Formats: sequence, structure tokens, C-alpha cells
Amino acid sequence: MNANCLLRRPVGCLKMALRQTRQQRLVVRSMATTTEANTTEANTTPEELQTNLRQQPVQPGGKPPFAVWPQLPSVRHTHKNPMLALDAQQRAKLDPTGSRTSLFDRSRPDAAKVGDVLMVTTKTGAPFSGVCTSYRRRGVDTAICVRGQILKVSVERWFKIYSPTVLGIDIAWRKPKRARRARLTYMRKPKHDMGNVDALVKNFIKERYGGRRGKGGMRFEKS
Repeated sequence: MNANCLLRRPVGCLKMALRQTRQQRLVVRSMATTTEANTTEANTTPEELQTNLRQQPVQPGGKPPFAVWPQLPSVRHTHKNPMLALDAQQRAKLDPTGSRTSLFDRSRPDAAKVGDVLMVTTKTGAPFSGVCTSYRRRGVDTAICVRGQILKVSVERWFKIYSPTVLGIDIAWRKPKRARRARLTYMRKPKHDMGNVDALVKNFIKERYGGRRGKGGMRFEKS
């Protein structure tokens, strides 16, 4: 019996010893947690503190060893709205001639409006033509949404008018009647989709560059 118990519980004899050590831990403290009070700070009176401060070294002239600088003037009085100045600075840098700003200015009657056909020329890729469906006016981040067709599939592209990658924005065709909405999202439906606008763009190119001749004849004449 004893042999079987030892085989099943080889460390059973240590149970009593561990129980005694647990009881001893509860009785005996392992370390002290009380702190000694600093008698020098406790016995120091405010009068002694003032005398200690007076005994500190002072520079000749009666000035303290450190300089107290006056508060800087706030820019809130001189620049109440700094975003307007920053926007004007960025526009002068990105659009020095002011042509992009005047093209989408609401106060100008000849500005581009929603529903007009625009031709956007970029540094990379061919010019993209389509109907301007909406504007997003955000200062120098102002963008336009142009809806056109690529391989007979309607595509909408956003262009930032002040982006350096945009070389030019031309109005190929103006809508005769002003649109009643600011966003022409209904053009996404097939019955309102304007479709391909290449014919309008070709007429605009002929009217604009038709009188210019090069060495090989007309500029857009097929060879």
C-alpha cells in the first residue's frame, strides 16, 4: 500500500511542510513599510525659509541670476484669419496669371458652369473631355468632376484645377440653359446620360485652331 502511494504521489510528503511555511508567512513580516519623517523640513518655519532665500547670491545691480522675458505679442490681433492669407499665397504660386481662378469664379458671367463640356489637358495621358457634373470648392484644393466616355464606358474623373499636372482647362461647349442643380448626379442614369462628347470637342478644336496652318497644311488635317 505504501509503495503504491509513493508511486502515485511522489511529493505527497511535502504537503505538511508547505502548509507550515504558508502559516509562517502570515505571521512574520518580510520588510518594514514605515518611513522616517524628515526632521529638518518638518522643523523649518516660514521665517527660516525666507532667510535662506535672501542669502542666495544676487548679481550686481539687484537683478536675479535668471532673466524674465516679456510675453511675445500674439498674432491674433495682426492675423485674425491666417487661412485667407495662406490661401492667397498658394493661389499666387500655383496660378500666377489668375486664369484658373477667373475660369471658375461665380461672379463672372463667362465662367465655367455645371453642365458645360470641358476638355482637360494633363501632363500624362491624352486630354479628357466630358460634362462637368459638380464642383468641390476647397480653396487651392478646388476640384471638378468631369463625366465622359472611355471605350464606350461612362467614366467620372476628378481634376484639381490648381494642380501642376493640369496644363489647361478649356470650355468646349456651353449649355444653353443654366442647370437648376449644383450637382448633376442624375446624368448617371442612362436616359439622362449625355454620352460621347467627341463631336462637340472636334467642333471646338476646328473653331479654335482651324485658321492655323503648319508646314503640312492644316494642323488637324489627316495626312
